[in-house]
Amino acid sequence: MIQLEPIDPASQSRKEENSPPQMQTPQKSIRRTRTNICVFAAVLCLAVAAGFVIRGRHPLSGEGSPSRLPIVAVTKVSREDLHQTLMIAAEFRPYQQVALHAKIAGFLQSIAVDVGDHVREGQAIAQLDVPELKDDLAKASASLRASEQEIIRAEATYNEAHLACRRLQDVAKEHPKLVAAQELDAAQTKDATAGGTLAVAKQRVGESTAELSKVRSMMSYTTIAAPFDGVIVKRYADPGALIQAGTSSSAQAPVVDIAEDKRLRLVFPVPESAVSLVKVGAALRVTVGSINATLEARVSRFAGKVDRATRTMSTEAEIDNSDGRLTPGMYASVNLVLRESKDAITVPVQAIAVGEKPKVFVVNGGGVVEERPVTLGLVTPSKDEVTAGLALGDMVIVGSRSGIQPGQKVVPKLMEIPTTE
Repeated sequence: MIQLEPIDPASQSRKEENSPPQMQTPQKSIRRTRTNICVFAAVLCLAVAAGFVIRGRHPLSGEGSPSRLPIVAVTKVSREDLHQTLMIAAEFRPYQQVALHAKIAGFLQSIAVDVGDHVREGQAIAQLDVPELKDDLAKASASLRASEQEIIRAEATYNEAHLACRRLQDVAKEHPKLVAAQELDAAQTKDATAGGTLAVAKQRVGESTAELSKVRSMMSYTTIAAPFDGVIVKRYADPGALIQAGTSSSAQAPVVDIAEDKRLRLVFPVPESAVSLVKVGAALRVTVGSINATLEARVSRFAGKVDRATRTMSTEAEIDNSDGRLTPGMYASVNLVLRESKDAITVPVQAIAVGEKPKVFVVNGGGVVEERPVTLGLVTPSKDEVTAGLALGDMVIVGSRSGIQPGQKVVPKLMEIPTTE
């Protein structure tokens, strides 16, 4: 004998609440909603038909009175704004998130933050101790000082040689026979050599200055600072640990992970069938079930490419989280507006007779049924836009039209049709 275990409704409800919202394609959503509305319309028509049968059994007047005419449910053509929407599951992610590595290897001297701490851009997070760099800094400083002294010596030698050369040149101009040509050539050579030595000394000063600047830059890497405002989401090391220099090819662990939480990315996948309808700036209604909140947002960006594995396109919206009520990783439901039509002439979906060409049955002012072909525009789960064939205020038959023929006289009964978002 098979025994059935009882199902705990509370447990089942909790599972449903904890599970992320499921994505619905526009076609499935519209088809499911239209099915519910058609069931309502069928029940409504059965009620009207039952009233007609009762009236037939108990006539209130003679055979030609209006009480013997069929009673049909009608609704008036109206104007309203229509929106075609798509419900998608989404996730909040940090706007920026990075793992902070050390630029150079060294011992972790101190770390000033822990998980959950908020930091500001440029704030010191950790300090490394690298003794080798202190020696390099001292060596570079000494080399620069020596180069500067070499310039002073080279300048003095150059000035002496240059002055002696100019004197000989002046004497040679006034008394050509007093200065030997060999002596003048030697003075000019000594002047040029001293000038070259001075230029080399200046070059060495430049090299020493660059080396000192490099060492100082390396020293600045011993302080690990926050690149932006954010929160520490993970810490990997404690004081005293040997931190290796991070490279693109190494698998060394970072010091901390930091994420920006005052501004978030709401990421959701748009199915392939709706990709062509997504536009930057499209309106979004975001429902966050975990905190029972509803937000208004707009599409900020999308990938522009359908992923082959999922057949969806990644789409994002920027969400302000300056109040801190949202946490990265939360699930949300996004109601994305794909298309909209302002002040459109609309009729309930159950008023449209779908066939080779859509049409409706209209009850004119004389109570006579007319068949009219219509042109449809935007289609939503509960109402359709009619771009041609109807006028504002026309009364259209809703629900089943079996037994109703064009030219037949009927008694219209105005009904209110519920709207499903």
